Amino acid sequence: MNASSEKQAAALTAHLADHAPRTWQRMLSGRRLNLLDPSPMDIEIEDIALGLARNTRWNGQTQGFHAWSVAQHSDFVVDILRRLQPKATPDILMAAKLHDASEYVTHDLITPLKAVVGDVFKEVEKRLLQAIRLRFGLSAVLPASTEALVKNADKIAAATEAVQLAGFSNVEVRTVLGLSEKPLSGVELVPVPVAEAEKAFLDGFRALEAAMVLQRR
Repeated sequence: MNASSEKQAAALTAHLADHAPRTWQRMLSGRRLNLLDPSPMDIEIEDIALGLARNTRWNGQTQGFHAWSVAQHSDFVVDILRRLQPKATPDILMAAKLHDASEYVTHDLITPLKAVVGDVFKEVEKRLLQAIRLRFGLSAVLPASTEALVKNADKIAAATEAVQLAGFSNVEVRTVLGLSEKPLSGVELVPVPVAEAEKAFLDGFRALEAAMVLQRR
């Protein structure tokens, strides 16, 4: 980060602190996470899993008795990336797993609302995601090739969810959502209860974490 960027970051931190004197959140793990200056040491995967399993995609406007959670979306993105890149390394799959992990704090704001909220939200989200990546053995900033793979899988997941769960047509995926990626065929998305989504997310995370350890030996 150059001097100009550091100055801008400091100014933003001061601006946020002026508007929100208490900038930390207490998690059920007991951790106190500073939202403006998040420390990797204050991040626990159990907190993330719980938050994402209770956090809905598409603002909760999806078909089914249960909501389609960010936890399920994250696991779906990992599954898609495995389909696209059967030889993807554990760290790439972990990057996919955690690509929306900051939403355990910020929640999944729909795209129109993100546009209204603007740069402050994006900066908070970016700092959280970088701290999360560092906590779990990834680079704060992903390699461009990894970022591209994850983004592609994420867009395919969004297109598939839009058609199967959120009431969009295939044409609207392109014209309204602006996604050129086609919905994945041959899969059925089934929203599950919070506890089930939370467990699946944690189980998948621990499997990837173990694979990353083996990869680095």
